Amino acid sequence: MSRIFQNIEVSIDSDLEEKLQYLMPEHGPYRILRQSVDARRSHSVHFVYTLEVAEKNETLKTETFEVLRLNKTIPDKPLIVGSGPAGLFAALRLVERGIPCVLFERGSESSERIKGINRFWRYGELDPRNNVCYGEGGAGLYSDGKLITRIKSPHIPYVLNRLVQFGAPAEIQWLANPHVGSDKIRRVIPKMREFLKAHGCEIHFNTRVTEILFENKKTTGVITEHGKSFRSPHVILATGHSAEDMIMHLAEKEVLLDGKSFAMGLRIEHPQKVINKIQYRDFAEHPKLGSANYKLADHDHKTNIGVYSFCMCPGGYVLSSGTESDGLVCNGMSNYNRNSPFANAAMVVSIDHHKNFGNDIFGGLKLRRALETQAYQSVIAAGGKRELPAQNLFDFIKGRSGKVIPGSCPSGTKAVRLDELLPPFIRHRILSGLETFNRSMKGFISPEAQLYGVESRTSCPIRVTRDDETLQSLSHQGLYPAGEGAGYAGGITSAACDGVRIADKIYELY
Repeated sequence: MSRIFQNIEVSIDSDLEEKLQYLMPEHGPYRILRQSVDARRSHSVHFVYTLEVAEKNETLKTETFEVLRLNKTIPDKPLIVGSGPAGLFAALRLVERGIPCVLFERGSESSERIKGINRFWRYGELDPRNNVCYGEGGAGLYSDGKLITRIKSPHIPYVLNRLVQFGAPAEIQWLANPHVGSDKIRRVIPKMREFLKAHGCEIHFNTRVTEILFENKKTTGVITEHGKSFRSPHVILATGHSAEDMIMHLAEKEVLLDGKSFAMGLRIEHPQKVINKIQYRDFAEHPKLGSANYKLADHDHKTNIGVYSFCMCPGGYVLSSGTESDGLVCNGMSNYNRNSPFANAAMVVSIDHHKNFGNDIFGGLKLRRALETQAYQSVIAAGGKRELPAQNLFDFIKGRSGKVIPGSCPSGTKAVRLDELLPPFIRHRILSGLETFNRSMKGFISPEAQLYGVESRTSCPIRVTRDDETLQSLSHQGLYPAGEGAGYAGGITSAACDGVRIADKIYELY
């Protein structure tokens, strides 16, 4: 019978198998359940493992996460709007359950999508269908492929297992900070798409759903931009955090919505060597450690406003990722090897919906839209086109103009007074948070650091409210709000798990 060993510390210059031989001399095969780096002790950076180890001459059972299939044909295929993580994993779970479905995506397949993104980064030509937020794979395809999540869903192992089956690195199943990389996840999604098509999922790219159909507040189907209608009592709405047109359509249909608290701010970038030195000190350049990351948070108990790092991208790039022709948004990504000379992360401030907007459900959307438009106008005023607005960290702190320094953004930058662009309460909270962060990471406030604007798409400021048990809209039966765009997820893994949960609810109905 296998044994579990937890908190096994192994020096970065030592060998795991030697340690295991000491702990269990007569052992069989083993597998890593969790691996992390502990750099808290300045004299001893080491790995920490949780292992499952078999007895000699025994084998370890491989979990395949098989699911029960429906043994009958259903009359109407469930419809899925959006091919981000929530939509794709809802489709995957449905077809594995033996339930055919139909998937709609306003953008193109990933191979065409990347062409539109590259044109935007190189020439500033925004494709409203194919950008960093829209197209096959959703926003998760170009946000580093990070799979870190704070949820405790039983579906996480299933999601990671399926990603590995479609080509993701096996290590995502045990690393403390699992990461596919924007380059590798672009190879995973097409394999997933072909599996879906081969197993009963009908996919329509370049097809925006313009109307969701209801009769007596019961879902009956959708109409696409091409004027074609599809009928079903089950519509999974997985349109992502940027589909404002769908949110407005739901409001017109009197679907129950609620304003949701969210966060906005800027993105900060350092040379990766600076972060490595802060985190790993004398071990900074050790080949086993790679690019260091960080996670920072500061909560003001007087105002109840927090500032924290989000979507940290070691060895990454800062991206222009807007969806509107007159707005600018920044985001971050890393490739699998995380070998860019820069590290970046969002520095965002929590915005309590009811405190800031009261009963105005759309107050958060209005603020987001206004800030993105101001960012674009500031670049135009500085003589730019579609570059990202940027400001040296010291200039931001001192409230002055200055030159931008070379960075990772493929769209280029324009020097802008981000300290004047931000609403005062966000600026002040970032400034105080930076002081706190610099105390825990000495050197974080650095003349080599640069800020980019604006980080405004951390999550959707609207929730499409749903029943906790059925996962259907509280006002419209058969409508299943899913993932980030509906306000029920905060990243690739949590969105994927949400899609799985909804698919299982539809399975249970039959």
